[in-house]
Amino acid sequence: MAEEISKVYDSGAVESKWYARWQEADCFRADASSDRPAYSIVIPPPNVTGVLHLGHVLNNTIQDVLARRARMEGKEVLWLPGTDHAGIATQSVVEKALRKNEKKTRRDLGREAFLERVRQWKDEHGGIIIKQLKRLGCSCDWSRERYTQDEDYVKAVLEVFVKLYEDGLIYRGKRMVNWCPASQTALSDEEVIKKSSKGYLYYMRYEIVESPGEYLEIATTRPETLMGDTGVAVHPKDPRYQKYIGKHCWRPFPRQEIPIVADEHIDMEFGTGVLKVTPAHDKADFEIGQRHGLEVIDVLNPDGTLNAHAGPDFEGMDRAEAREKAADRLEELGLLIRREDYANEVGYSERADVPIEPRLSLQWFLRYPSVPEATQAVADGDITFRPERWRKTYGHWMENIQDWCISRQLWWGHRIPVWYPKDRLKEIQSGELNEDDVRKLVHVGTEPPSDPENWIQDEDVLDTWFSSWLWPFATMDEATRAKFFPTSDLVTGPDIIFFWVARMIMASYTFQGELPFRNVFFTSLIRDAKGRKLSKSLGNSPDCLNLLDKYGADGVRFGLLRIAPTGADIRYDEDRMKEGRNFATKLWNAVRFRQMQTPVSADVTPGDPDIYALDILGKLNDLESKLETAYANYRFNDIANHLYEFFWSQFCDWYLESVKKDLSDEAEPAAKAATLRTLDEVYQRFLKLLHPFMPHLTEELWERLGFSQEGDFLMRQPLQGPPAEWDETAGAEARTRVAAIHEATGRARNLKAEYQLASSRDVRFVLKPTVPWITEEVDTFALLVGASAIDVDESYQPDKGVPAAVTEVGELYMPLDGLIDVEEEAKRLEKEITKVAQELEKADKKLSNPNFVERAKPEIVDEHRQRRADWQKRLQQLKEMLANLKGS
Repeated sequence: MAEEISKVYDSGAVESKWYARWQEADCFRADASSDRPAYSIVIPPPNVTGVLHLGHVLNNTIQDVLARRARMEGKEVLWLPGTDHAGIATQSVVEKALRKNEKKTRRDLGREAFLERVRQWKDEHGGIIIKQLKRLGCSCDWSRERYTQDEDYVKAVLEVFVKLYEDGLIYRGKRMVNWCPASQTALSDEEVIKKSSKGYLYYMRYEIVESPGEYLEIATTRPETLMGDTGVAVHPKDPRYQKYIGKHCWRPFPRQEIPIVADEHIDMEFGTGVLKVTPAHDKADFEIGQRHGLEVIDVLNPDGTLNAHAGPDFEGMDRAEAREKAADRLEELGLLIRREDYANEVGYSERADVPIEPRLSLQWFLRYPSVPEATQAVADGDITFRPERWRKTYGHWMENIQDWCISRQLWWGHRIPVWYPKDRLKEIQSGELNEDDVRKLVHVGTEPPSDPENWIQDEDVLDTWFSSWLWPFATMDEATRAKFFPTSDLVTGPDIIFFWVARMIMASYTFQGELPFRNVFFTSLIRDAKGRKLSKSLGNSPDCLNLLDKYGADGVRFGLLRIAPTGADIRYDEDRMKEGRNFATKLWNAVRFRQMQTPVSADVTPGDPDIYALDILGKLNDLESKLETAYANYRFNDIANHLYEFFWSQFCDWYLESVKKDLSDEAEPAAKAATLRTLDEVYQRFLKLLHPFMPHLTEELWERLGFSQEGDFLMRQPLQGPPAEWDETAGAEARTRVAAIHEATGRARNLKAEYQLASSRDVRFVLKPTVPWITEEVDTFALLVGASAIDVDESYQPDKGVPAAVTEVGELYMPLDGLIDVEEEAKRLEKEITKVAQELEKADKKLSNPNFVERAKPEIVDEHRQRRADWQKRLQQLKEMLANLKGS
């Protein structure tokens, strides 16, 4: 045996020790020249300046489990790590600090000076999450760590832009986009989150120009944009308004005549069936305006305040404030009819968490490439989604895919590689030139024009996801791709199925000619006990580093995966992290128990395995088979629960208790040697199975038990499986016998508990056997029951009233002589019978009430019926016990 195991498990010391040793020995490095079968997985790159949250812990633990399991299956494993530059998030933080500390904007500094500030901030705060992933135990190949601003990665991004532009898939156009007033940039549809919002529906009236005193009633949620109204629309078949079509009405302020048009887009059932048309501030309105040649008047500044077009009373005012002022102004003019409470879905910026604005803007767009191939790959099962329901979600999005707005009005990111001639810049920026004319004028390339002084580069950068969609292959060199691409698995959240997963599939088919990965596992959403999504704003998101300090990385990993059912949300409970730590402690103490056993002389030949050894080894075989099935189906919580159940219940609670007599100083040396051999086989095989979930602890115990050779690691060991000489027939017979003993043990323990003797070791049982082999196992049977003795007597005739149970090994009797005070026990039983009878009466009364039965929820009624049945059963049991006692 190796170094003695301490009484207390110090997770922090063990985890830091082994992670350092793994790294020193290059255990995580992938060899692209290896002839072993490849397994590869790329990490979803976290924000370079991010910090670990519980979603990261779940996602990366699953990836680590897959990577470590694959190594033990004999595969050459590449787990490729890296980080994302996070354009909007990173720039927003630096801009906020700049405003707060220096009262300056990025434009005050200028582009290069501002970008230098961002790089400084990234250098100061970046890399934290990588250290935290190492603290979690992630076995990534850190020698291949990538960053989306690495020089060669930037080059790949720009080359892709140029290629897609040359293929006619990237174009520039003036379109209605989602605009974030906080970040002051365009967003794609996927970056907009719909939220239920409570507000008002404002009913107002516009006067008919041709018929003074006659009005059209209009309902709107946004009176603050009416200054940009350039028309009013009704449905051509709406009989209420047909007479007004072609006429005009007065826009209240600034007062102006605007036309009344007929458009089939109008919903006659919504509001009054009349729509004020604001082409600059609503996508549907813009389309109506285009069909009817309406003027486009933008009344909002990029930051969401109102501009000069809104009039001097509103200029500079925030849009929310302007909404109330516009309503008040309408009321002053006698044009506001009423306000009604109204709830609707409002689009919010995913990053900034503010309502977005539809905004007409000149942006760069991508017509998605390889859509048929990407759609078919998932539909045909070439790429497997788990859980499968996400396949339908993906398919629906692919069928309704819209061009991707890829430009962002930021400075931090991959600058768009397009240059405009200075002498034609104003003309180009007007958006009035058609696409073909623009293409003739601009320079698009990874390098600037040869005469850069005559050109100016596009100010915008590419959407961060435009770099991330290349991640599975742009992170690898040619040799690495030859070995490890396509990758084996992708583990990610379903919230980025469109942002990232779908786009990676399209990019891979476009630039590599094949799929990027074969399996996609979507992790569960983590919620609190009340069902709310974890978030900092709600204060319900735990500090992950604190959890790792309290429960150890292995404890958190194991505890979290036990409550992560495939396809269902996780209800986070810190107690489960505590259970993970407790399981680590249980394993530590069980191995310590093994180490404390005095060795048997090497001259002693171990005896044949007894039925308890064959039983636990058979269950270990079953465990390996269950885990293989669960891994194949990506059921990580099942794996964790199978591991927990085997070790805690089958091994510790049953097997170790069964063999304690064989480990005593009085035991036969051959029997003790056989038991120690079985213990070591179980520990060896179980530590290998547990290693992907609890890597540090298992590595430590592997060494402490003396299983490791010099310079070797558990993480490099192959999975073991049953020995070649395993006798399935003998194992099955042994398991049948042990199961019968366990069943009888449970019944005997129940008898003791019924008479308040659960902890007593003085209880003697008598067994009338029905199977001959039980006589050989009676000492172990008594040990498990906690009895002073179990006498086997085929002719035993019990006195009347002796408690008894029918078991799979025979009739079991528990004579009470000298164990209890019969008179006192009778009083106790009578008291309990009275109490149970009262509870039963309450249940009967409740269920006999028609109002309760008819009005309560069915599940509540069923619960009360079950409660009544339980009380009835308990009452019958107590009465029988009292009758037996009085008859004894």
